[in-house]
Amino acid sequence: MKAMILAAGRGERMRPLTDTCPKPLLKVRGRPLIVWHILNLVKAGITDIVINHAHLGYMIVEALGDGSKFGAKISYSAEPTALETAGGIAQALPLLTDGEAPFIVVSGDIYIPHFNFAECLNTLEDKDMWGNPHPLDQRDVAWLYMVKNPDFHPAGDFSLSLMGLSNGDNEGATRLTFGNIGVYRPEMFTHIQAGEHAKLAPILRDYADRGQLGGELYRGVWHNLGTPEQLAALNAPLAKLN
Repeated sequence: MKAMILAAGRGERMRPLTDTCPKPLLKVRGRPLIVWHILNLVKAGITDIVINHAHLGYMIVEALGDGSKFGAKISYSAEPTALETAGGIAQALPLLTDGEAPFIVVSGDIYIPHFNFAECLNTLEDKDMWGNPHPLDQRDVAWLYMVKNPDFHPAGDFSLSLMGLSNGDNEGATRLTFGNIGVYRPEMFTHIQAGEHAKLAPILRDYADRGQLGGELYRGVWHNLGTPEQLAALNAPLAKLN
């Protein structure tokens, strides 16, 4: 399985730090955010990594190179202007998959130092527990890792139950926030043209309505870094990492 790290965003709320440094290269606990992801992917045996970039993208390429110093093979998908999440994934599809194999996508500006990417490898199975193929219109097309609703997003994104993720507040379901870590089938993005701007959220909501969106709760350390104050707090000597 291949993985993509999203690194094309401008990071407006992180200014002025991102005026001179791409957000994924900002350091947390002495290591750039994006390097935490690369090392954890390699640790899980996932070494073929695609990174998209736009704002100050050359700095990302210069810092990471071909990935060999991390034990990885890094390819880059350059965007003249950031194409949004789905647009960036669609442009990178030729680097990510042969047309059928699922792949991992993780945001370059979240801090998840202990995430085990090996757990992603068998999330989108083509067969059920009895070995029977899932009908194409019933199989999950994405598997999302959800987190408890942070203070800045109290309403959450989807409801999680044994039936998967849904848009409504179903009885017995727990409302959670998408943690910006997911496994996707390429069919989700083939309708988007290379270079087209496209958001991911509407696509996910559409598949949730179809009952084809799976997921689980991630209980480990997770921080979505949006402002210099958040970054400074996380880097403070006595910062609580949970």
